Formats: sequence, C-alpha cells, structure tokens
Amino acid sequence: MGGLLPSGLQAWLSTVLACPHSSSCRLFFPEDPIKIVRGQGQYMYDEQGEEYIDCINNVAHVGHCHPLVVQAAHEQNQVLNTNSRYLHDNIVDFAQRLSETLPETLCVFYFLNSGSEANDLALRLARQYTGHWDVVVLEHAYHGHLSSLIDISPYKFRDLDGQKEWVHVAPLPDTYRGLYREDHPNPAEAYAGEVKRVVSSAQAQGRQIAAFFAESLPSVGGQIIPPAGYFPEVAKHIHKAGGVFVADEIQVGFGRVGKHFWAFQLQGEDFIPDIVTMGKSIGNGHPVACVATTQAVARAFEATGVEYFNTFGGNPVSCAVGLAVLNVLEKEQLQAHAAHVGSFLMELLRQQKAKHPIIGDIRGVGLFIGVDLIKDEATRTPATKEADYLVSRLKENHILLSTDGPGRNVLKFKPPMCFSLDNVQRVVAKLDAILTDMEEKLRSCETLRSQPCGSPTKPCPSLAAAQPGYPGEPFLFLPTLPHQRPE
Repeated sequence: MGGLLPSGLQAWLSTVLACPHSSSCRLFFPEDPIKIVRGQGQYMYDEQGEEYIDCINNVAHVGHCHPLVVQAAHEQNQVLNTNSRYLHDNIVDFAQRLSETLPETLCVFYFLNSGSEANDLALRLARQYTGHWDVVVLEHAYHGHLSSLIDISPYKFRDLDGQKEWVHVAPLPDTYRGLYREDHPNPAEAYAGEVKRVVSSAQAQGRQIAAFFAESLPSVGGQIIPPAGYFPEVAKHIHKAGGVFVADEIQVGFGRVGKHFWAFQLQGEDFIPDIVTMGKSIGNGHPVACVATTQAVARAFEATGVEYFNTFGGNPVSCAVGLAVLNVLEKEQLQAHAAHVGSFLMELLRQQKAKHPIIGDIRGVGLFIGVDLIKDEATRTPATKEADYLVSRLKENHILLSTDGPGRNVLKFKPPMCFSLDNVQRVVAKLDAILTDMEEKLRSCETLRSQPCGSPTKPCPSLAAAQPGYPGEPFLFLPTLPHQRPE
C-alpha cells in the first residue's frame, strides 16, 4: 500500500482501518488528505516537512502556535487551572480588557468553551429576557452544532428535520445573488423590509419573536457583506416586535475586518447589538468563548433563580490565553495589518476578475474575503466543480484554501492575521496561473464542441487528465464558461 498511495492518504486510511470511523466526520481534500504535524504563524507543515500557506484558518487568529500565547498557557498551567467558583484575577482582567473594545452598554460577560455554547446561551438569555420563544435567522445561516443551534441554522436543518414552527427565515442580504442586488437604490432598507415581512407573518400566526440571530458577516452563506445600514433597520423591526438582536462574531471578530475591532461596527457607530457572541479566534485555537450583553438582559437571566455554571468556562488558563491574544493583537497591530494586507489582496483579486471571466464577484473587508466563481456572467450560475478543481490545484501548489456558499463556489479567504503581503502575491500569482491553464484547456476543447468528446456527457480529455486524485472518474469541466472579456 505504501508504494501506491500518497503518504497523507496512507496515514488517513491507516487511521480508518485502526479505529471506528464515521463518514459524517470529514477531511479537507478527501481525495488526497494532508497529515499536518506542525503549524507556525500563517504556515502549516505536513509529515514530510512540506510548508503550506494557510488561507483557511481563522481560528489560529494571531498565527499558529504564537509563542506569547503558548507561553501564557504554559505558565498558568504550571500554577493553577480550576473552575470559576473561586476568585481569580485572570477572569476579571479578561472581562475588563474585552469591555474596552465594546460599547459601554455591553458590560456583562459569560465565559464558555466554544462558539456553540456561546450561541446556545445567547438563545437562553434572549428567551428569558423577552418572555418570547421564536427566532428569526438568515437563509443559509450556521450558528453551531448543538441541537438548539441546528434548529436555527438553515444550513443544517434543511438537510435534517426541517424548519421548526418557531424558526423564521429571512433572505440573506446578498447584493450579488440575492433579491436586491448591486443596482438597487437602497438594498439595506429593502432587505430589512424582508425581515419586517417575516416578523409580521409570524405575528399573524400568533408567534412572538425572542431574537434575531445573524453573523455580522455571514460566512457559510458565501462571505457576505451586508449593506451598510441593514442591521440598524433590522434592529428597529426586531425591537418593535419585542425581540433582541444577537450579533454572532465567532468567525469575524477581534479585528479581522481591519476597519473595526468588531464586524458589527461596520454597520455604523450608533448600532449596538443586545448580545454579542465570541469564539474561535478569541483563544487562537484554545477552547474559549464569551457572551457579552447588557445589564438588563443579565438581570432578567438572574431572576430565574437558577445558577448558570460552566465547569471550565472562564478558567485561569483560558483567560490567560484570551489575554495573551489581546496583547498580541495590540502589540503587533494586527487589526491595522488586516486592513492593509486585506486591501492589497482585494486589489490584486479585482485585477484577476478583469482578466478571468470565471470570477463573478470579489467581496470582503480586511482579511475576510470571498471570490465568487460563476459559469455565466448573465445568470451567475455557481461554478461549483470549477471551484473544487481550483482548490485542489492550489493545494498541489502548497496553498490551502476552501470553498463555501450555497453553491460551494465561493473561495473564502480567512487566514491567520499575520498573513503577509508576500503571501498575497504568491497566492494570487498561483491563482492566476491555474485559471489561465484552465482557460487554455477550455479553448482547446472549443473545436470539439460538435464531437462526442465535447458533449455534456463526455468531458474534454485534456481537462479530465488534469484533475488529480480521481482515478476512473474524469473531472467534468464543461465548456460553459463565458467568453474572455475584451481588454
């Protein structure tokens, strides 16, 4: 077996054969998985010592294995790690530092271990405060893996038990593919109007709204940037219905957007959510999460008389790690770095859009960027297979990138915040080279359109041969891309 399979695939198969395995647990690049053994900064290393640029990992926020974060965890681990029922400086200091980044009204903090725990608690807080039960969410949203959160995540429940009667889904505020696009005079108001319509429909059925949940920048939905002014208008409708606004910052908080520390701040200085949830980047890979809310919401939760206790939420080690992450962000000026590097990446990607017709849209802010690949400029049909092929080719060139969105056609850039200008140039150069190669192969098939091998049921031989890792399954790259844009 060792002589026939790539080492990464061999290691994966060995694991599968050695212990029980569920197909519901998936790997990146399943046709040729990588065995990663080390990470440093924005780089990951496989068992052969090969270096990969990590464009995926927004969890390792300040960089894989940042020495100051590792040191903070190690030093506190040597002294004490216990639950939060004892007095300890770390949890107080961490809450104080977080409060300095948020509006004054968000001054009560609950510490947990994961983003899913944070969103689950936010749901409990909202229901207790409002006395209502129902939730409004955005189409294709994902808020966590707990049962309570699967129920408010269309991305998941569409394929499971379906939509519960207490869940109400509003259109994703997508100005590229959605109901109201870039040519609409006021997409923020129009999309907020859709939320108002959903709320009114629910109320007509006797339902009462507890909360509106939204990622400040929808990620699974395809790296969506809601139009400015959308959240404030939505909040008006939700508050009028007696609900609260929950901003899920788990994927995009802590300076990733560059312009601001929190992505919800992109919606204007006057917009303040009632609850903010944090996870992933807060601990740079250590299991830390947090819910920030107002005194009023916290007091309503206290009124139940039921203690809220999370065994390791807010433990001394986790808080030491969280403080270290904040220290690194400040010391290395990573928020400003994200703005600078992200702007450069957007500029180079826009140049690629002008050159390659498969690129339909470039959207993003800071180091949260999506590249929407299309089959046709008029219909904006998602180029799903092409996106998958492109990501596979990038991996061969030691660049790790993934796709998302309803059509799995959006290349998503969410690298560690130390991602550099040199990294940007290298990644975009490889992207350009691969797209150019794809287009050349496509042109070589143009003359075969009228022949059987160029038909929709038979892929072009040159493209089939180009797809790695699929023996016996040629890559179905259909010649349906739009023609090259004129210079």
